Amino acid sequence: MPDIIRQLPDSIANQIAAGEVIQRPASAVKELMENALDAGATHIKLIVKDAGKSLIQVIDNGCGMSETDARMSFERHATSKISTIDDLFAIRTMGFRGEALASVAAIAQVELKSKRKEDSLGTLIEIEGAEVKKQEAVQTADGTSIAIKNLFYNVPARRNFLKANPVEMRHIIDEFQRIALANPEVHFELHHNGLLVFGLPPANLRQRIVNVLGAHYNERLVPLEEETTVVRIFGFIGKPDAAKKTRGDQFFFVNRRFIRSNYLNHAVVSAYDQLLTKDSFPLYVIFLDIDPSKIDINVHPTKQEIKFDDEKIVYAFVNAAVKHGLAKYSITPTLDFDRETAFDRLEAFTSMPSRPSAHVVTQESETVEAKSGGIPGETSFFLHKQKPRHWEKLYEIAKQRESVTVTLPSTEEGTESHANQVAIEDFSAEQPAPFQMHQQYIVSQIKSGFILIDQQAAHERILFEKYLTGLQNNNLSSQQQLFPETIHINAADGELLKELLPELKALGFDLQEFGGSSFVAHGLPSDLKEVKVKEVIESMLDEYKQSASQTKFNKRQQLAYSMARRASVKSGDQLNEKEMRQLIDQLFACETPFVAPNGKLTILTFDLEEIARLFEQGK
Repeated sequence: MPDIIRQLPDSIANQIAAGEVIQRPASAVKELMENALDAGATHIKLIVKDAGKSLIQVIDNGCGMSETDARMSFERHATSKISTIDDLFAIRTMGFRGEALASVAAIAQVELKSKRKEDSLGTLIEIEGAEVKKQEAVQTADGTSIAIKNLFYNVPARRNFLKANPVEMRHIIDEFQRIALANPEVHFELHHNGLLVFGLPPANLRQRIVNVLGAHYNERLVPLEEETTVVRIFGFIGKPDAAKKTRGDQFFFVNRRFIRSNYLNHAVVSAYDQLLTKDSFPLYVIFLDIDPSKIDINVHPTKQEIKFDDEKIVYAFVNAAVKHGLAKYSITPTLDFDRETAFDRLEAFTSMPSRPSAHVVTQESETVEAKSGGIPGETSFFLHKQKPRHWEKLYEIAKQRESVTVTLPSTEEGTESHANQVAIEDFSAEQPAPFQMHQQYIVSQIKSGFILIDQQAAHERILFEKYLTGLQNNNLSSQQQLFPETIHINAADGELLKELLPELKALGFDLQEFGGSSFVAHGLPSDLKEVKVKEVIESMLDEYKQSASQTKFNKRQQLAYSMARRASVKSGDQLNEKEMRQLIDQLFACETPFVAPNGKLTILTFDLEEIARLFEQGK
């Protein structure tokens, strides 16, 4: 039997490695910009065409490369950052693995021009599919210009998996923003299809945050500054009123490297305890400066995961730093944060919990599987045993209401004790009117007991089905603005809005692009009244991003759900009797009335027999 194990050619090995390092155009942007920073550049220009599919070019004024270095830079595991294994534990540069350029060259057409200040001529190298096509001396500016054309041109399966241009451009903007925030002293530019998206001159950190994330954050930033023997923590956090419904504006940097850490995020969020509304996420741009020997960044090729020698103590310092910042600027309740007594004994941190985990509470109960009502992509769900019974009959008798008068006792202290006579319409002559409880639930009596309706969840279900039908039939009305309004939003949201324009038009938004991240609003859905156009657009985009991360809906369903969340009545909204009756009627007319689009129950039924048994148990 012949031998079957053989070594792969470099071209195939590089394509395999490229799958880990270069996942999409944004990955190539990150690698090229980090190389420019490692070269000491003070001015970095990023030029993108067709969201990086046609062209990604990075031009810098860094140290440049010699002819030999330029050629070696495309070899696998060729790097100037480390030479021994010990160097891995003292890394301050962004790159060190020596894989990025080799991976890019294997899956794209690459042109490199580079020149050192002391050289009279620079070097031009053209590579296609890991094969050098040209290498010669050229006249070029000091620094390096590298252009990546037709990414994944020789890996069609990977290219086919790329998303639409607005989606890919959002990822590029995300990478650009992270690098720009981490290096405020560097001049950055981003051009897309010939238009300037970002022009960021050198600035201090606060100015850079405002320039990147938006001027409205300027008055909402709270500075952090904590110096310990373990880690230096600095940066800015947002005031509670700057919190958003999505996690987008949250940045952790360790030694100026952007990282993802649910553990440290929990440290920040827990410091905001009782300051944020439910499902709100604070803004933060936090830097940790720590001894490189105390961390391991060689966890994943993207280098966005990190391991700490003692993550519990880092968690505690981050949590305390955020509390100090909030307290210093009189945002938290009055507490003495001038001295954190827990730091007196560092061993106290050994009792801190490990990474927070979700706790799943189960309840043994009789369940019934309900169908999705034929809505595409909506998953099946289970209802508690107290499911509404005979709801079809309830809806039928709603059509045969009669006017009756019932007596409701006064519930306000200090009012006269006489009863209030209220004329109402009811499901039948025997049933009283529905009423609101805690401005959150609607109580309605039925023959066998009563039903309890979550007003927000119910209205979200009603509007979700309405908007989904409108998207499918393109028949939702629009209220034209008397004076068209121009709105300016951040670059990332601008790309998302461009992607959603056809669906938003079907929902009743009459929006037109006005160049860059600017749009002109000519009309809004008729359901939205007395709203500020920019606020409703930004809120809609936040709701969309939130629903996209929490549900398995397709794009139209996500948009219908985000619109429903935006337009629905909320817990705490006062409803009159007519509004409650209308909500009940519309809910029972839905194809799937029992749950909201996110799976939350809309209705609970309480039977008289079950209630009587509960009272009997007290004997």
